[in-house]
Amino acid sequence: MDPMSAVISLPDPLPRAPVAPRAGARAEQPLGRRLRRQVGQAIADFGMIEAGDKVMVCLSGGKDSYTLLDILLQLQKKAPVPFELVAVNLDQKQPGFPAHVLPQYLASLGVAYQIIEQDTYSVVSRVIPEGRTMCSLCSRLRRGALYNHAEKHGFSKIALGHHRDDMVATFFMNLFHHAKLSGMPPKLRSDDGRHVVIRPLAYVREHDIVAYAQARDFPIIPCNLCGSQENLQRRHVGLMLQQWEKDHPGRIDQIARAMGQIHPSQLADPSLFDFMALGRRDEAPLSDAHAWLAGPPAGTDAAPETPAS
Repeated sequence: MDPMSAVISLPDPLPRAPVAPRAGARAEQPLGRRLRRQVGQAIADFGMIEAGDKVMVCLSGGKDSYTLLDILLQLQKKAPVPFELVAVNLDQKQPGFPAHVLPQYLASLGVAYQIIEQDTYSVVSRVIPEGRTMCSLCSRLRRGALYNHAEKHGFSKIALGHHRDDMVATFFMNLFHHAKLSGMPPKLRSDDGRHVVIRPLAYVREHDIVAYAQARDFPIIPCNLCGSQENLQRRHVGLMLQQWEKDHPGRIDQIARAMGQIHPSQLADPSLFDFMALGRRDEAPLSDAHAWLAGPPAGTDAAPETPAS
């Protein structure tokens, strides 16, 4: 069999009874309060949702996006401004994908939802050589499909389920592999300028999401497009962060807070801080890098070499 045409079966979630948003409240009440407070704080701190917004909540079937939708639905009831939520899932036509799970779950909640059908599975399987990670291409295709859908249906915000740990890991990925200090911002405008993307889980720990998803008994659908393949670089960063947290509890919290306390004058990017003007005398000419690197000034002899002793 051609390995690129092999069918990967996805396990169907265990049968579950439809549940209302308040089901299991006793089991997750303290945790739920903390998550609602953290999500509400992130929304307020970064102006993520405004009155009249139509928010597209990207629902993959994983723990993060289920938690995102669940918390936003709870906050919507008492929010200081009216806004609309629509759950949107991209059906990538993975072989064996349980396409009935999300519609049944969302219908049981009475949540407005839309399903996008686009066969990105065939594209990724055809383009990526066997044994290579598919995550990058899959992510680009998925993002393009979601952005196009948002534009066609008038969504003003696109909500993604990235959490605090994702943002810290991405910071180190960019630091180690791309030599830049950047990451996943809580709110951004897409490269084409047409969409505003928000990450309401920006203050939420992954550990809490795992516990919350278990307490709420979400019908988790595993991502098995590439046989549960992991991006090795991200995996290494994740293992590093896990070890740091084990050896020094609270370190990831410290890093996450540091990402919100940037001091450009303490770094080395002249586009963010005017180092040229710092301590410069009014009459002094501006530095000329070419002159500094060109060698001795014209008309002067180079310093004689010192004889070896």
